[in-house]
Amino acid sequence: MKRRVLALTAIGVAGLMSLTACGSSSSSSSGSSGGNVTIKLLAADYGTAGTSNSTQAYWQGLADTFHKTHPNITVQVQTIAWTNWAQVATMIQDKQYPDILEGDAPQQFAADGLLYKLTDIMSSSTISNLIPVFAKQEDGTDGVAYGAPFTTSARGLFYNKKLFTAAKIANPPQTWADIQNDAAKIKALGGGDIGYGLPLGPEEAQGESYLWMLGNGGGYVDSTGKYAINQPANVQTFQFLNALVKAGDTEPGPASTNRQQMWDAFAAGQVGMVGGSGALIPDIVKNGKLTTSDYGVVPMPGKSAPLTQTLGVHDDVVGFKQGGHADQIKQFLDFVYSDQNQITFDQEYDLLPATTSASAALSAKDPVAAGFLKNVPNSVVYPSNTNWNTVLAKLKQTLGTAASDNASQVLNSLQNFATSNQ
Repeated sequence: MKRRVLALTAIGVAGLMSLTACGSSSSSSSGSSGGNVTIKLLAADYGTAGTSNSTQAYWQGLADTFHKTHPNITVQVQTIAWTNWAQVATMIQDKQYPDILEGDAPQQFAADGLLYKLTDIMSSSTISNLIPVFAKQEDGTDGVAYGAPFTTSARGLFYNKKLFTAAKIANPPQTWADIQNDAAKIKALGGGDIGYGLPLGPEEAQGESYLWMLGNGGGYVDSTGKYAINQPANVQTFQFLNALVKAGDTEPGPASTNRQQMWDAFAAGQVGMVGGSGALIPDIVKNGKLTTSDYGVVPMPGKSAPLTQTLGVHDDVVGFKQGGHADQIKQFLDFVYSDQNQITFDQEYDLLPATTSASAALSAKDPVAAGFLKNVPNSVVYPSNTNWNTVLAKLKQTLGTAASDNASQVLNSLQNFATSNQ
């Protein structure tokens, strides 16, 4: 499970497009065409359960509005915290299938024969509006799309200008050596501030690690799509991170530190640099310690130069075919993917749209989002291997321990796990 948004530059830009709703379609060879039908939606909750910020409230509002114009279709909503997504895997294993699932990638479900083809549950106009770099990740092993990106994000490096000034650092970092030197200078200020926040805990170890891997020409797979977790470039990357940790240039115990902890510390003015997305900005505003002039956002530094491609992340929508409700799913999803509904969701949870038109519309009204969105079309994405969700769960729990003297051992173990569970 992923979480997300936005990307590089010092944030700015614009784009333009009026809000338009995608049309709905009612043609399908499966599902009842008459009578009252209830479809079940199971979705990730990106907010706080039990509050108005809960994603349950967002989806229920959509379901109620949709029902007014489609009185024969009732959408039953259930949300589960995105940080507790293992619960969903258990539900699917127990054959408690929803009609629509928002949150997980389609490959494993498609391989198990559980899903509708995307063309069965989404109109061609909506499909053609999906951002291409993410849409191409939705194919199964047969080359057929079984899902659609629903919400997206991209990453950059946030840096604290106040700490940089105090440490007499003139410019934001562009290379690993810069990060190392800058972090050491911030540590040397003596106020207990963290030079570089390195969250490799189970919340999202795979994202932070991937940014560093990309900076050394590495990644989770090779050019053919086969797992290459233990490739030499990745071993070198974690050896460098180990040196940062040993020097005290990061927080103590990165393998047990989650991203939100480092984001909170950065928002409190206690961290010099941290990888982040647009979702970090509301935390900064809420804390009140840093103004917009006190921090900047730049491309993530690589070993010898800044990354030219950021990490792009997306959560997905799939349709399960056990209920036989393809027609009703299609009508609801075409409604869900209207520009207005996409933008409302992304502004509430500081994420980015999955469609081209909503991205343009949001860029026109939100310069911060625009600064991240302009990097999305050229982003690097996670693997789409059939067993990626299984591998991902293992990575979250284990990968952070590679930033130690046992980098090769940890990565070899993960490589063996990935290849033996295909």
